[in-house]
Amino acid sequence: MSKKLKRVIVGLSGGVDSSVAAFLLKEQGYQVEALFMKNWEEDDTDVYCPVSQDIQDAEKVCKKLDIPLQTVNFSTEYWETVFEHFLSEYRLARTPNPDILCNREIKFKAFLNHALQLGADYIATGHYAKKSENAKTYQLYKAADTNKDQSYFLYTLGQNALSKTLFPIGHLEKPAIRALAKEIGLPNFDKKDSTGICFIGERKFKNFLNRYIPAKPGNIETPNHEVVGRHDGLMFYTLGQRQGLGIGGQKNYEANPWYVIAKDVERNVLVVTQGEDHPLLYSHSLKASELHWVEGTSPTTQFRCSAKIRYRQKDEPCLVQIEDNHHCTVVFTNPQRAITPGQSVVFYQQDICLGGGIIQ
Repeated sequence: MSKKLKRVIVGLSGGVDSSVAAFLLKEQGYQVEALFMKNWEEDDTDVYCPVSQDIQDAEKVCKKLDIPLQTVNFSTEYWETVFEHFLSEYRLARTPNPDILCNREIKFKAFLNHALQLGADYIATGHYAKKSENAKTYQLYKAADTNKDQSYFLYTLGQNALSKTLFPIGHLEKPAIRALAKEIGLPNFDKKDSTGICFIGERKFKNFLNRYIPAKPGNIETPNHEVVGRHDGLMFYTLGQRQGLGIGGQKNYEANPWYVIAKDVERNVLVVTQGEDHPLLYSHSLKASELHWVEGTSPTTQFRCSAKIRYRQKDEPCLVQIEDNHHCTVVFTNPQRAITPGQSVVFYQQDICLGGGIIQ
């Protein structure tokens, strides 16, 4: 009697990464199916969110690979668990990372549960990450391609999700994936990588946010409370930002660029200073909340590791001091520039992603 093949449902976006993931799984002997997730309907036009094109690409890939494709609509789940939180953070003048919440609530919760209900043994995605099982504990690792590694966005995955998830492309680099896609004749081998807000796509961010949150203009001030201009609304700016301030050529000031160093929410004031390396842009420590550990608990109550405070950043050595189950203080060896509330700090022990939290 032949052994029953393990059934894997791949989250197929229409992009090259998830398409190659599906191909590799089929090559490895899995029973592979694909699922296309539609998660945004609010203003779904081809200008901003070309879902129809992505579905067509997914259909062509599935036809080429001879695997079945289903579609599912998670728009309600996305709105309630991701987008409303995204808006509430911006109302507080914080800068959230929707990709992290999107992974937690949609790809590795709604999609995972849906796939298991369909009888799948595993789900798979085109994420650049790796996992391993060590003494019955699953660990999340950085991808082989350090330029594309997405473990930063996956730190909220727990043991259950990792036990049911495969990352087929984590050992490959992007050029090799495109070359393989071309070699096997995938129609999307040269498709541009998607950018923009998770599942919503590329759009003029200020206009988009303005539709949901009324803008509240106010003063732009120096740390000495000197008014140097007007801002369009604190939600439109992030710490360390230089472009788009509109305050060049100030009297009594040198012609150096201005940078955002703080948001005074109570007074609705944007605080700026001149100089890319101004001391007020740097901090040695941060506090984080909503902690999540991949293995379920923190390593110890105090430990040294490395951390990222944003996606495109090299690992920085630090000391993590756990205060309780939900809060910690992170002290960096070197001062960090523009630590931004609402973003995530993610902890690493070499290539292992330990977990992370939300910067307060």
